[in-house]
Amino acid sequence: MAADGAAVLGIDPGTRKCGYAVVRRAGDAPLELGIVPTERLAETLVALAGRFALRAVALGSGTHAAVVEPLVAPLGIPIELVDERETTLLARRRYFAVHPPRGWRRFVPRGMLVPPRPIDDFAAVLIAERLLAGPPA
Repeated sequence: MAADGAAVLGIDPGTRKCGYAVVRRAGDAPLELGIVPTERLAETLVALAGRFALRAVALGSGTHAAVVEPLVAPLGIPIELVDERETTLLARRRYFAVHPPRGWRRFVPRGMLVPPRPIDDFAAVLIAERLLAGPPA
């Protein structure tokens, strides 16, 4: 997708909670990210669409996409299903890159560390970045 100043909204769909991230360019810090209960996703999306110029929604194509897609459709923003394979593993790495371990945890290999909170928002960043990167070569 061409960079025109508008952002992409990435969504990591889940049964109980959904991660979201507003991303302008891959590799840049997200403009906003968070995790909301799935039943509150629609109201959160309306608020985000009111605050940001969104050109597309990158929706993770996992099993819960079919449940979440009808919550996104009323926004009237193009929805692209994006392969979300391995985003949880990559989100863990991204989390620890942004929040490096402190104290004794910095000596533990990062692959063995578990983030102290859910990382669905970081998975949403990766989903948005996959859309921004375009189709695989």
